[in-house]
Amino acid sequence: MEMLGSVAKAFSEGGSWMYAILGMQIFTIAIIIERVVTLFLKRQANQKDLALSFEKDIRRGDIEAVIENSQKLEAKNPVARAIAAGAKAAFNLGGQNEIQGKMDEVLLEENSVIEKRTGFLAMLGNVATLTGLLGTITGMIRSFAAVSMANPSEKATALSAGISEAMNCTAYGLIVAIPALVAYAIIQNRATILEEDLNQGALKVFNWLSYSYESVPARPARKETRGEASLSN
Repeated sequence: MEMLGSVAKAFSEGGSWMYAILGMQIFTIAIIIERVVTLFLKRQANQKDLALSFEKDIRRGDIEAVIENSQKLEAKNPVARAIAAGAKAAFNLGGQNEIQGKMDEVLLEENSVIEKRTGFLAMLGNVATLTGLLGTITGMIRSFAAVSMANPSEKATALSAGISEAMNCTAYGLIVAIPALVAYAIIQNRATILEEDLNQGALKVFNWLSYSYESVPARPARKETRGEASLSN
């Protein structure tokens, strides 16, 4: 209770800029929680390993199996979405450019989800620091203005109040900024790991599809043969 009372007293003595810094702290905490859940709990850096499981089916030209298996996994694995998109393009007799275009479309979407809102942490950290410095300056200005107009007996009180406001605001700005910048570095590193893993897995699949998709055109011919056989009967 004593600690909470000290914090409340420091906050009340910090001036109006303390509320602006408080708003930044709330946004910072919300972004950190959302990014940790999205990047650390919902996503795993196993997309390259998952892509390897499709190599055999792609190399033997069983694109239908690739599409079916990737669609089962795409809800939780972004690389599976890219594989499904590329395999569908290959099954429809698309060339390398079409396969790459379909896969890149998915990768751009997934990479934007990984990077989403992370940059705000760096911005909030810097702005919180600057806001704390701004509170320091306004506090000192108010302090010296009060001293110049106060009675000699009141000068010490006015000066100490202004310095207290300045120091509390600076301290609070740093309290918000330091965790925000540390979290930004950690989350940005995690995002880079996930992006590299996803892109490397998708690139492997693109290379396999590019060299194996030419075996697919035999499939429509077999379907036409079955259709002709049923008509002849």
